[in-house]
Amino acid sequence: MSVLPEQRLSIITLGVKDRAAMTAFYEDVIGFKNVGPEAMAMFDMGGFVLGLWEEDKLADDAGQPANPKSGFGNLALAYNARSEAEVEDIFARLKAANVEVTKAPHKAFWGGYSGYFADPEGNAWEVAYNPYWTFDEAGRVVLPTEETA
Repeated sequence: MSVLPEQRLSIITLGVKDRAAMTAFYEDVIGFKNVGPEAMAMFDMGGFVLGLWEEDKLADDAGQPANPKSGFGNLALAYNARSEAEVEDIFARLKAANVEVTKAPHKAFWGGYSGYFADPEGNAWEVAYNPYWTFDEAGRVVLPTEETA
């Protein structure tokens, strides 16, 4: 028996220190469009939502004590590109915008090509090309199945 009726993700909310600055980064540097209400930034990610909300408010809403992290937070968001050239192009634009690149694009041990950058509060983003994955018409990743592998 499955607890959730469908295997899907609806929203990832990052608890942030400075929502205004983080919203500006995602809008002005990354190029995402904020469609959220005034109290929370929300970005349509093609099938799910990336939210930005003050970390103390998110902790309170979740019924958890606030626990501001320092350093790597054991979470990485990822954008899958359609080619190695697209990965390189994205990193060139990130560097031109003075975004911190934490690991330059490189051939990855798993056979793809990837690199990492950090948003202004240190959240890790991977930009990768995976030659084993395809995309559907909406640009969503289609994982290989036993039939297609």
